[in-house]
Amino acid sequence: MGPHPAVAAIRLAVRRVLHDVLTDVQRSSENDPPPLAHEHAPQPLVLVACSGGADSMALASALAFEAPKLGIRAGGVTVDHGLQPGSDLRAAEVLVRLTALGLDPVESVTVRVGREGGPEAAARDARYAALDAAAERHAAAAVLLGHTRDDQAETVLLGLARGSGIRSLSGMAATSGVAGRYRRPFLHIDRQTARKACMVQSLPVWDDPHNADPAYTRSRLRHEGLPALEKALGKGVVEALARTAQLSRDDADALDTWAAQAEATVRDAAGLLECAKLYALPAAVRRRIVRRAAIEAGAPAGSLFARHIEEVDRLITGWRGQGAINLPGKVVAQRQGGRLVIRQG
Repeated sequence: MGPHPAVAAIRLAVRRVLHDVLTDVQRSSENDPPPLAHEHAPQPLVLVACSGGADSMALASALAFEAPKLGIRAGGVTVDHGLQPGSDLRAAEVLVRLTALGLDPVESVTVRVGREGGPEAAARDARYAALDAAAERHAAAAVLLGHTRDDQAETVLLGLARGSGIRSLSGMAATSGVAGRYRRPFLHIDRQTARKACMVQSLPVWDDPHNADPAYTRSRLRHEGLPALEKALGKGVVEALARTAQLSRDDADALDTWAAQAEATVRDAAGLLECAKLYALPAAVRRRIVRRAAIEAGAPAGSLFARHIEEVDRLITGWRGQGAINLPGKVVAQRQGGRLVIRQG
């Protein structure tokens, strides 16, 4: 008799990602010098980022089961944000659980959470910085993250509420980070399946009180917003939003590629953007070129919103002699002699 369907689902998802990691490792090693005759190529290490919650504990259990079968070492990292009393004890418990699963190395990293961008963004920034450092320290081939299809649906809705375009509707990528460091095997698995997998394997899980705290936007969306949508529209909302994310990502990637190719055709001999040639492009392509130019001039990507790009776009499409436009990062955009000039002010 095989494993419970929930356990089989999480293991299959992890196995597929580990195969991808192995392929990437082998491809990169083709450019490395061959090992000496008495040396063996080291087994690649894959880490799981684990909070102790159901999603990441299910992920850790699947990694521990699948990695040895593929000649991969499996380790784990837990990040202590220090935001709750006893968080250090909680992190120590997670290490015990990861060790019991057979993961090695395992470590807990304590971070200091700042305030920039709000509590959720600050905690996320601190967490990824710690995971990046751990991956570098251990020379890990990849770090697995336990985001589920439900998390993806929430991310799409948050992007929709911000009104910041198709890229924000594409949610979280299955592969992201430097050289594809971060992998999200569970983006097609719902939260309930991960919890069920923990239950049938008798894995203890911790429910972070922040996930139920209405002070956090994502928490309100999870406990109030999505249930209200499902009540109004039916149970398929989460799946439909996750599918929207994938379709949006495909479209956004295609438009990014088109914009990168078109950019060379709209610059003059001096490298300046020609407004007449920009005007002839579809708006989605033109605005991507403008956005890239603003970022290259020093505008911080995270502070550059759709309204900024629309204002600059009007210098191309609605020229009436208007003055320079100030962008974040002390960047200025203006039209001069039929050219769009974006530079530090």
